[in-house]
Amino acid sequence: MKYIGMPMGMWALFALSFQKQLTAVFGYDADTAKGIAKKAKLKYKEIIAHLPEFEKDDRFQMNLVNCAMIGAFILSMPKRPDVERLTEYYAKAMMTKPMKWFCRKSGKSKFTEKDIAGMKATAALKAADRNPYSWNMEFYEYPDGSGYEGRFTKCGICVLMQKLGLYGLTPALCRLDYTMSEAGGATDFVRQYTLASGGPYCDCGYKRRNL
Repeated sequence: MKYIGMPMGMWALFALSFQKQLTAVFGYDADTAKGIAKKAKLKYKEIIAHLPEFEKDDRFQMNLVNCAMIGAFILSMPKRPDVERLTEYYAKAMMTKPMKWFCRKSGKSKFTEKDIAGMKATAALKAADRNPYSWNMEFYEYPDGSGYEGRFTKCGICVLMQKLGLYGLTPALCRLDYTMSEAGGATDFVRQYTLASGGPYCDCGYKRRNL
């Protein structure tokens, strides 16, 4: 994957937040946090360079780029964090003002015809059959009309975290689904399993709040 493009843009959007939260959550002083961020940028570029390009219609490239970023920061920290602290760090680092705006905008279009069509197209694509760093998903609409579920049988984040030697920390990234749904304001996120926790699949359920 080329660094020029989305990876560079995502670094520009989130790197400063990731750096600031090193102090807020982990207690690193400003100089140490700056040094971690500097080291993380080099590691991030290295990770990105070894990833394959995503297909044009694959909607999950951003998810993997975000995983590469948090992975680069973890690998650049003097001490590896535990899952609980990393969960807090990742959520706070990701939920910047632009990200909250994006979530609210996405929430307004949830359950529209375009949204449903996009989910069905993603399920049909089965991108992970050709790119192990992507996702395969099955789409289910709830019979009572309360929402829908994306059920993932292959997960690019799990693959990349395994490659980076960070697989045990993957649940911290999974938790962001709840945070983003809450920020969207339109859905309640429900989940029973994750692949990272040994489940048979990752279920991402979205239920309408107005019901």
